[in-house]
Amino acid sequence: MKSIETIFWICFGIVFYTYLGYGIVLYILVRIKRIFSKEIKTSPPTENEWPDVTLLICAYNEEDVIREKMQNNRLLDYPSGKLHIVFATDGSNDRTNDLLKEYPDVTILFKPERKGKTAALNRAIPFVKTPLVIFTDANTQLNSQSIKEIVTCFQNPKVGCVAGEKRIIVRTKDGIAAGGEGVYWKYESSLKKWDSELYSAMGAAGELFAIRTELFEPMDLNMLLDDFIMSMLIVKRGYKIAYCKEAYACETGSAELAEEKKRKVRIAAGGLQSIWKLKTLLNPFKYGIVSFQLFSHRFLRWSITPFCLLALIPLNLILTLEVGGIVYLTLWTLQTLFYVLATLGYSDEQKGKKNKLTFIPCYFLFMNLNVFGGIKYLIKKKKGTGAWEKAKRA
Repeated sequence: MKSIETIFWICFGIVFYTYLGYGIVLYILVRIKRIFSKEIKTSPPTENEWPDVTLLICAYNEEDVIREKMQNNRLLDYPSGKLHIVFATDGSNDRTNDLLKEYPDVTILFKPERKGKTAALNRAIPFVKTPLVIFTDANTQLNSQSIKEIVTCFQNPKVGCVAGEKRIIVRTKDGIAAGGEGVYWKYESSLKKWDSELYSAMGAAGELFAIRTELFEPMDLNMLLDDFIMSMLIVKRGYKIAYCKEAYACETGSAELAEEKKRKVRIAAGGLQSIWKLKTLLNPFKYGIVSFQLFSHRFLRWSITPFCLLALIPLNLILTLEVGGIVYLTLWTLQTLFYVLATLGYSDEQKGKKNKLTFIPCYFLFMNLNVFGGIKYLIKKKKGTGAWEKAKRA
């Protein structure tokens, strides 16, 4: 029974640390750092020193949002003639290319064959002639100052990548998929900010991030999290990822859980891919604080933690029945309550209802279960392509 107790507390500790403990530790470390060192603030370039930048957008069959995206691009505040817009539209067979031809200042890179976003990025980067390249998605809206805010971060020569903030537009009518994603990204944004302040953010999201063009490394075509891999390879070379909350991309959440599942399975599968691809970064003797941050913030939630979360159910039941005591009984009661609320949340989703008390447990459980879907996806996945099915947005 002692061995079961030991396993239970190890699993409990891993789950707690992954989702709450690391945030607490990170916040404390950042507060200590603020006491002993002053934050170095970068100043924006002078009026004539703003560099040329490329806004690179990979778009696959995005005819429904092209005009809206271009209208948003026109509202970006950056010196005239210095913002170059490039669309990589490989595989698109709708009106995406035809609509883009209405904008003479847009460069269209197109190949009929669809090999996935990673292949499109590998092909597009050689066409970029500016020192900085900013990546965003066709279905996101950027704030007007985002380009200037990102470029300002690059005034620090140690910064090789800048991660913008992702914001989910949650409307009253939206269900668990959008609401849960919105709550998740608020917490995730706090972790990214503290990670960046401690040393470096742990990866960038494809909705909005930028790199020094010269630091780009061609990626394997089967990579699913191209944004994360690309940004972490830059960290591996000794640069930092700066988190810039003043530059943000807004998008709606997934239309429903079935659509959100497509994203979460892909992200989970991509996360498992990245553990292998970036395994050398876990050497603390070579990469120090980066190893600690990467393992705590990313790798645990993509690998060990979901197994530990599910193991807590039978382990807790055994200990409650065989050992007893108020501690195990309380934890079993809390676990039972959590899964009841998660089940009610799923039921509410099917009925078109939304209750914060139930949708947060439901989305948390849903997110962890999709790691197993990610494992299944990787086993069945065809080699040599990073193409995946898009999730419909609300």
